[in-house]
Amino acid sequence: MTTKAEKEIVTNRGNILKGVVVSNKMQKTVVVSVTRFVKHPLYGKFYKVSKKYKAHDEENKYKVGDNVEIVETRPISKDKRFKVVK
Repeated sequence: MTTKAEKEIVTNRGNILKGVVVSNKMQKTVVVSVTRFVKHPLYGKFYKVSKKYKAHDEENKYKVGDNVEIVETRPISKDKRFKVVK
């Protein structure tokens, strides 16, 4: 059977990002740092760029250091636009 979160992924079709939880001090919210490699337009060197996203965690089960996947969703609050999937 599919879970509720998996059904939301199929119907949502939003961006899915992978990252690491860096903070879980808020209620039902985690901060996820997503790192990606970018190629410099002139010199061609690859370098890391990271960005932090606030994601909704309904059960407060994710801790600092956990690898998670977040999916784009409707605005939940002023800053939250993602939900934790795995």
